[in-house]
Amino acid sequence: MKLILNKSIVFILVCLLAVSCSDSQDKSDSEKIVHIPLSDQVASLDPANAYDTISASVLHQIYEPLYEYHYLKRPYTLQPLLAKSLPEVSENGTKYTIKVKEGISYHSDPSLSETPKRAVTAQDFINQIKRLAYIPTRSSGWWLFDSKILGLNEFRKKAKTLKDFQNIEVEGLKAPDDHTLIIKLTRPYPQLISVLAMSFTSPIPLETIKFYDNILNANTIGTGPFKLTEWTKMSSIKLDRYRDYRSSTYPTEGDRHAHVEGLLQDAGKSIPFVDGVEFHVIKEAQTRWLNFKSQKIDYLVIPKDNYGTAIDETGELTPELKKENIKLEVFPTLTYWWLSFNMTDPVVGGEKNIYIRQAIAHAIDQERYIRVFTNNIGQKANSIYPPGIPGYDPSAQLPYEYNLQKARDYLKKAGHPNGKDLPTLNYEVRGASATNRQQAQFVKNQLNKIGINVDIVTNTFPGFLEKARNGKLQFWQDGWALDYPDAENVLQLLYSKNHAPGPNATFFKNEKFDKLFEELKLLSDGDKKKEIMVELEKIIHKELPWIMQYYSRNYILMHGHLNNYRHSDLIYNTLKYLKLD
Repeated sequence: MKLILNKSIVFILVCLLAVSCSDSQDKSDSEKIVHIPLSDQVASLDPANAYDTISASVLHQIYEPLYEYHYLKRPYTLQPLLAKSLPEVSENGTKYTIKVKEGISYHSDPSLSETPKRAVTAQDFINQIKRLAYIPTRSSGWWLFDSKILGLNEFRKKAKTLKDFQNIEVEGLKAPDDHTLIIKLTRPYPQLISVLAMSFTSPIPLETIKFYDNILNANTIGTGPFKLTEWTKMSSIKLDRYRDYRSSTYPTEGDRHAHVEGLLQDAGKSIPFVDGVEFHVIKEAQTRWLNFKSQKIDYLVIPKDNYGTAIDETGELTPELKKENIKLEVFPTLTYWWLSFNMTDPVVGGEKNIYIRQAIAHAIDQERYIRVFTNNIGQKANSIYPPGIPGYDPSAQLPYEYNLQKARDYLKKAGHPNGKDLPTLNYEVRGASATNRQQAQFVKNQLNKIGINVDIVTNTFPGFLEKARNGKLQFWQDGWALDYPDAENVLQLLYSKNHAPGPNATFFKNEKFDKLFEELKLLSDGDKKKEIMVELEKIIHKELPWIMQYYSRNYILMHGHLNNYRHSDLIYNTLKYLKLD
C-alpha cells in the first residue's frame, strides 16, 4: 500500500520531527564522540555472561556495580559507585551491610514503561546475584558466589522457572528497605568487595527480567553514563550519553604519575565529558592501524607489524608521528597468556598423557613467539602468577624450556616416537583475524618439528567462547585479565568447582589443589598465603594443564585531541573520564 500525505500533514510532521530531534540524542557535527576499535565481536551485553575483555569494554559504560576502582590511584583502591560507602562488615567477616544511593535512575526501557525514571533498589542487586545462580541463565559468573552465600546454592537447586526465581527467597540476601542490602556468607570471603566491583553484580529490575524472559544478551538496562542506542553485529556499537546521569565529577586526587602525566587538569569537573561513544569492530590489525592514522579511531594498541614505524630504537615515538600530534603511553598490564589443554580429552588430557603435554611444552619456542607477535613488548612468563599481585616471585622459574631433544624424548616416553600413531591435534583459534591465524600456524609449525600433526580450527571470538563454555576445546591459547589483584583470581581458573561454563575451561581437577585453594581464598596477604601459592604452583607444573607464555605490556597511541586516557586491566568504566579537545 502506498501512503500519500497532503502538504499540510507533511509540514506538521517536519515541524514535529525538528522539535523531536532538538530534544533527542541524535548526533550533530558539534557533538563529541569517542571512536574506539574492537578486535572482534561483542559476545554478549548481559552482565551475567559478558566475561571477556571485548564485551567488558562496552558493558562497563552501560552498567554500574556497587563499587569501582579509583581511576587515578595505584595501588588500586576501591571506592563507592552505586553504594553510599564501603560495606559495614560484621559477624567475623560473614555479614556485609551496604547502603545503596538514592535516586539512581535506570536508562529508559520498554520493560520499565510503567515506572518512568525507575530508581535502583537494594532488591535489584539481589535479583542479579540470583540470576548468576539461576541455572537457565548459564552464567559464567556463578563461581563468584558458589557455596559462599547462605541459601544461594539451595535456591540454585530449587529454582526451575521464572516464577520460582521470583518466589524463592535466599536466606543470605536481604533488603530490609529499598536502600539497604544485607549479604550473609557461609564463611569469610575477603574478595567479596572486589566481586561487588565487577559488572556481574550490576543491579537488574525484576520487571526487566520478566519482560525479556531473562534473555538480556542484547537488552541492556543500566545506570551508567552511556546507554546503548545501536548495535550492528560484526560492525559497530553506538552509545549515547545518558542525559539523566546523576551528578558525578572527575577525580580530585591521584598518584604521583597522575600528577606528572597531567591527568588532574579536569579535577572536580562534571563527567562524562563526551556526548557518545562509537565502537568499531575491526578484526585485522593493519586495518585498525589505517583507521587510526586517518583519525577514524582515537586510540590504538600498536599492532606488531607497525611497531617499527611507530617506535624508534630508543623506545620513543618516531618524529613522524610526533608531527601528527600523536601521543604514546606505555602501560603495564594484568593480562597474561598461556596454552591450555582440555584435561578430560583422551589424547592430551589426564595423567596418562602428561608426557605429551611435556613434549609440547618443550617444543615451542616461546621467546621467538614473543619476538614475532609482540615485538618483544611481552614479558616472558616465569610463573602462573603475573607481576602486580602480592606473592608474585620474580625469581621463580618454569620447569620447561625450548628444547627439541627433550620434546622428542617426552614424546617417545608417551609411546609416540616422532609422533607415531598420535592422532592429529585440534588447535582452536580465538578469532578469525590474520594475527590469530598466524599465531596458530606458528604453534603448528613448531609441533610439526617433533612429529605432532595439528589441524587449525578457526572460530569467531563468540564461537570460541561458546566452545569453551561447553567444554568443546582440545588445545588452545588462553588468556586472563585479572578481575582484582589477588592470587585467588588466578587460581580459581583451575578450581574444579569452576569447570565450564565457569572459568575453568581446562576441566582440571586435583583434590589437593582444591583443598589448598579453599584454604588460600580465606587468607589475607602474608607469609602463609605465599607458602600455599608455591604449593599450588608446584601442582600445576607437575600436571601441566597450562604452558605459560607471556605477560602483556601495552604500547598505546592516541591522538592529541584525546585527554585523560589511562589504561588499566582492572578498570573498564574509563570512558566517562575521557575528554576531546
